Amino acid sequence: MSYSAPSQITQRQLAYFEGKHVLIAGELTDDFPLELVKHCASTSIFTTNYGYYKQFENNDSIECHFGSELTENTNADMILLYWPKAKAEAEYLLMMLLAKLGKGTEIVVVGENRSGVKSIEKMFADFGPINKFDSARRCSFYWGQCTESVPAFNLQSWFKEYQVQFEEHTIEVRSLPGVFSHGEFDKGSELLLQTLPTLRGHVLDFGCGAGVLGSVMKTLNPKIHLDMVDISALAIASSIETLKANNLDGKVFASDVYSDTKENYQFIVSNPPFHAGLKTHYSSTEELLEKAPQNLTHEGQLILVANSFLQYPPIIEKAFGECLTLAKNNKFKIYAAQK
Repeated sequence: MSYSAPSQITQRQLAYFEGKHVLIAGELTDDFPLELVKHCASTSIFTTNYGYYKQFENNDSIECHFGSELTENTNADMILLYWPKAKAEAEYLLMMLLAKLGKGTEIVVVGENRSGVKSIEKMFADFGPINKFDSARRCSFYWGQCTESVPAFNLQSWFKEYQVQFEEHTIEVRSLPGVFSHGEFDKGSELLLQTLPTLRGHVLDFGCGAGVLGSVMKTLNPKIHLDMVDISALAIASSIETLKANNLDGKVFASDVYSDTKENYQFIVSNPPFHAGLKTHYSSTEELLEKAPQNLTHEGQLILVANSFLQYPPIIEKAFGECLTLAKNNKFKIYAAQK
């Protein structure tokens, strides 16, 4: 696998990592950690991305942690942070990891300039010096060191709380930074909910985000058996909290598309993701659509919302033989297919 632009600029600065115990976190998508192993005293990864975790979970030379918070003990003395696409998520990861590693920790931050990586200068100002030491391929490379005490990290204080109104129902939503629909009701999800039929049996909410779709579906159809999955640990934590806030029950777990799902579903319902980093990317949604018939019961249904410009109908037609458009507005379309 070729390295991403942030990894390429990091590769130019390997001297910073010699002899260090490096903990890598953030928007990492390639296998650059395998390169770092050759230069560091030890290399570990903390990731909120379940798919990325699965790539490294059985690697003998790299300890890989998945979750919304790093709770395991670590001997790391340096953080390598790949700047995520959401500034709020970058701050969340920074404060959580600095609180874990403490005063004296070195930090390298690398990211695309258009993603706002320059924000690290202000974000880190209270903890010590940080400066840009390299730039290439429209990316920047920062090095700094934590010389001040870091406040204790409290996960609960990072949840943003808001309400969603749907018909006569009020849903309490709790959402961590970096989670889709953080702090607002997505208009595509609203159109999808307005279009859904009465649900029954086992229902899969794919790409559950903060748990809005799943919570509304369970409120409207209390007898369904609800599974909610996402590749993001921050989304998983958010959906669990949202269900809890509304006294609803459902099974929430990490899955890389269908990697960890167990049931054959009567309904697969989704507002699927199509962004990865700063580029349009929807390979996971293609897999969701292509393999949906294998994961549905007899006469089971797939129903999803998508931006109108995304070319999903041909994929759905190939998998099911037909693709229906149940509703549309100037931005979104609701597609459906039955096994």
